[in-house]
Amino acid sequence: MYLLGLVYILQSHLLTVQSCPALCACTFGDSGAAALRSVQCSDPRISAIPTNVPADTVKLRLEKTLISRVPRAAFYNLSDLRFLWLTYNSITSIHPSSFVNLKALRELRLNGNLLTSFPWEGLRDMPRLQTLGLHNNRLSSLPAHAALFLTNITYLDLSSNRLTILPVELLDLWFPITGQQGGSAQRRILGLHDNPWLCDCQISMVMSLSMSLGSPIILMDQLLLCRWSPGQSGMLLTQTELSRCVRPSVQPAATRVVSPLGSNVMLRCDATGYPTPTLTWIKTSAYNDCCKQDILKNSDQLPRNLESFMQQSPQVGVRWSIIILNGLSYEDAGEYRCQARNMAGISEAPIKLRVVGVSRLFRLPKKKSQKTPPKPSSKYRKPNQTPTNAPSVQDNQTLQRNMASSNNKTQTIPNLSPKDKYVKKRKTILTDAKTLTSVKSESVFLKNSTTAPST
Repeated sequence: MYLLGLVYILQSHLLTVQSCPALCACTFGDSGAAALRSVQCSDPRISAIPTNVPADTVKLRLEKTLISRVPRAAFYNLSDLRFLWLTYNSITSIHPSSFVNLKALRELRLNGNLLTSFPWEGLRDMPRLQTLGLHNNRLSSLPAHAALFLTNITYLDLSSNRLTILPVELLDLWFPITGQQGGSAQRRILGLHDNPWLCDCQISMVMSLSMSLGSPIILMDQLLLCRWSPGQSGMLLTQTELSRCVRPSVQPAATRVVSPLGSNVMLRCDATGYPTPTLTWIKTSAYNDCCKQDILKNSDQLPRNLESFMQQSPQVGVRWSIIILNGLSYEDAGEYRCQARNMAGISEAPIKLRVVGVSRLFRLPKKKSQKTPPKPSSKYRKPNQTPTNAPSVQDNQTLQRNMASSNNKTQTIPNLSPKDKYVKKRKTILTDAKTLTSVKSESVFLKNSTTAPST
């Protein structure tokens, strides 16, 4: 009985977890080896996203309900979800973290809602998303940073909104410049019709390039309407003559820069054109006069795009860019190209950077062994130089006392003739010399006896 009760409790728990949400229908579809669960909620009484959707759901459809907002982590438990349809509801806001943990999602449709904006950064939580439907909403602008999160999208429906212009960054994504990508460009299906487009170069270029052979863009509907200014009636884009497109022109601040080793240098270039061009820095070659042999080993990595730079557009049609190189080394020397591109073409300007300084570190000369200089003779002794065999201070004091006593004796001698004075003085000098010699010998003897090792 105990085992039967335990089995009953487990079965009831599993049925509760896997049960279908209220006012919804759950079905299983056969897909090869596994049965895939699909949940559809279409009751108009539903006003919030259900929280008890089975975790093994693969396709979830919430359609024609009163749902007005999508909260944070609304589908966190549905890690196996591949298709999410939130169509024809009353959704006005979506939290940027609404799609956390939807790593397997392939298709997201939000058609027929009241969205005035979309959290494009939320696409980072859906790395496998390929289809994004935003048809029939109230989107009035498409931000430039949206291009950062649309790289994997192959189907994008922006039709029946209130869009007026397309950012240049999106055009660069949809129409990559030849040579900027390794292989053939990924083809995309794009819906732009039924929007009040302004008659400008961007939308005209999209139309003309989409009609060219081998274009990466396929328009759902090529009958696009545009108008010259807000409030005017629209006309077919194919009937307009647009001549505002201007190929970019690049002007560097300097074409040759010479900077010392270890310093900081700033390279700048300005570009004009319409649409407003985007700028890219490319290092095309490396060289230096002093040490070419040390730099050629890295030449196989060139050319390469440089990522760390900043650019700004002070006004429409104008853009400047700056790249800063700190602590210059010889590897930084070479040719840099500032490349500007828009829908009308590409232009670039070279800047040559030369790094000057010490080419190599020389070894310091070895210090010569200090030899004992020869003892200078008293005849060539330099001033203020004490000879090595000079008497000590005690010896000098003894000598001065002897000389003083001899001088006193000389002063007490009575009047002498000049010849006697000379003889007396001569004897005194000889006596002082003998005294100095004896003192010196005595000091040397004492020194030797002090330093001699004991036996």
